Amino acid sequence: MTQPFQQFAASNSGDIFTSLGINGQMLLFQMVAFLILVFVLNKWVFPVLMKTVDDRQEAINAGAKAAAAAEEKAAEAQKEVAKLLKEAREEAKDIVITAKDEATAMIADSEDKAKKRAEKIVTDAHDQLEKDVIAARKVLHNDTIELVALATEKVVGKAVNADVDKKIIAEAVKENS
Repeated sequence: MTQPFQQFAASNSGDIFTSLGINGQMLLFQMVAFLILVFVLNKWVFPVLMKTVDDRQEAINAGAKAAAAAEEKAAEAQKEVAKLLKEAREEAKDIVITAKDEATAMIADSEDKAKKRAEKIVTDAHDQLEKDVIAARKVLHNDTIELVALATEKVVGKAVNADVDKKIIAEAVKENS
């Protein structure tokens, strides 16, 4: 147990690096190599790496901005769609109201035309009926005259003149009607 301390004490009389097992030339070489490595890394590797990291960060920021802008545009588009839907609904409502008004007007117009046509048909029927009644009366009148003429001829026994008969009979019918 005392041997390591004795060795350390014996070696303590020389250089401290030597006592620790460190070679000074090798340490100097390693330090120069490390500095060269740091220089090379600073000169060619770190700028490229940092530029890549910066570009990546810019891309991420640009993506975030684009996402925010897209989200904003989507919200605006949603508002626009809602606005257009509202306008479309109002237009559809107006169209339906207009169609109902036009349909009501067309129905009223059709009813009016049908009513006028029905009135005309009734008027024509009345006119035709009056004409038929007049014609029937005329036929009845003529038949009556002929029957009276025949009856008179049978009673009197001879025919006077047909024109005179008709005239006398017509006067008799007028007096009785």
